[in-house]
Amino acid sequence: MDTHLQRDDVERYFGASFERIEKFATNLAHEGEKRGLIGPRELDRLWDRHILNSAAVVPFIPEGSSVADLGSGAGLPGLVIACMRPEAHVRLVEPMERRCVWLEEMVETLDLDNVEVLRGRAEEFHGAFTVDVVTARAVAALDKLSRWALPLLEPQGMLVLLKGRNVAAEVDPARKVFRKYSMGEPVISSAPTLEQVEPTTVVTVARQGV
Repeated sequence: MDTHLQRDDVERYFGASFERIEKFATNLAHEGEKRGLIGPRELDRLWDRHILNSAAVVPFIPEGSSVADLGSGAGLPGLVIACMRPEAHVRLVEPMERRCVWLEEMVETLDLDNVEVLRGRAEEFHGAFTVDVVTARAVAALDKLSRWALPLLEPQGMLVLLKGRNVAAEVDPARKVFRKYSMGEPVISSAPTLEQVEPTTVVTVARQGV
């Protein structure tokens, strides 16, 4: 675990999901660099930069939601969401085969029965399914990401995205896409986890009238 974090604090934060989350983090620490999932410099800040960063999105997702995580990669935030929200159905959408193999392995290792791994780009699934929430982390700028994500939303659905601090600059270029899909104004929130960890930026965009 990252040196500046206290295990007791992390365990308390994750509660009943901690055992699965820790197992996921351990596997990612052992296999992530070798399998091209995370860079070598990420290992010392795995919990801070990746696990807790992903967990910050969970309070923004209504309980019992169906969720699609686009470009799921190592399973961030999709696997973290699935561990913390066992009642949610989570689709992990990932185009790269080797990453899909990893995701399938983690679903089995973590004994998750609420996860479906789908190999392909988001736009390949337009018309195939819809979900309550689409999430993504470090995938693309807001306008491009919205074109991929919004056709996957249920009529009352919402985007819940992990973004960088400068996301406000991405809002204007995305407005045309938001209007096309009757989306409301994006809300940019600071999402804290542990006191020692820098808050994450989460962007939510709901349908107008929701």
